[in-house]
Amino acid sequence: MSDIDQFFNRANLLIDKLESILPDHNSKDELQTATALRWRCNDRRSWLEPVKYLSDIQLDDLKCIDRQKQAIIRNTRQFLQGYPANNVLLWGPRGTGKSSLIKALLNRFRHERLRLIEVERDHLLDLHDICDQIQGLDGRFIIYCDDLSFAADDPSYKALKVILDGSISTTPENVLIYATSNRRHLMPEYMSENREAGIVDGELHLGETTEEKISLSERFGIWLAFHPFSQEQYLSIVDYWVENLYGPVTDRDAMNKLALRWALQHGSRSGRSAWQFARDWTGRRRLENSV
Repeated sequence: MSDIDQFFNRANLLIDKLESILPDHNSKDELQTATALRWRCNDRRSWLEPVKYLSDIQLDDLKCIDRQKQAIIRNTRQFLQGYPANNVLLWGPRGTGKSSLIKALLNRFRHERLRLIEVERDHLLDLHDICDQIQGLDGRFIIYCDDLSFAADDPSYKALKVILDGSISTTPENVLIYATSNRRHLMPEYMSENREAGIVDGELHLGETTEEKISLSERFGIWLAFHPFSQEQYLSIVDYWVENLYGPVTDRDAMNKLALRWALQHGSRSGRSAWQFARDWTGRRRLENSV
């Protein structure tokens, strides 16, 4: 075999390997029609991938968070109408409805040109690249980051702060960021930081560490706090989902006792725990009735 034949054989092998690594290209039409997209990255490239299967949760399914629903619906309506609107940070304990609220929001407004791009925390630094790729696409985009949080020494914290509000470039007017976090200021907070605070001319001034932590979360114009549910709220959510999945229950007191035991075992009276109990209880009853 000649040297030139060996060269072309090796080139073909290299092309085959590259084709197996690189993802399929999504056409402009696919990106134009997809309600939700996901930002995907590997070592060589990044791309937008249409999401095929969307959650069907609705705003009416989310109980005991009416204040948060009203605030984010209002902000989203402003955004869809082309009026000024803010980035939103939804923070609070796990399972209280933060992520579900954003998914339900998409289902509510998807027919009004609202679209969603899901981005992992580490890839939010690609924000400007994402905006470049959606340039020319129809609709108004919410960039959604779930469980946004940082370790105390995470260098991407400062980088993201610049990306959100501090770079010479800015996000387009048809893009907002909605993020969820278990932490109000996105980073762990320690008792020792309180000692950095001081009184200057009779006013309380926070320490530098606290100010630094606040500086990213304040990039979000709207903070929506979520709180643990009371026992009464938890049981009302259980009742809703059981009725939704199973139907009317004859012995509601017995079911509620099981629901409280479930919450105790799982260490949480959250909406997620109520949903999981309802699925377990309904599945057991249907299995028993089928025997």
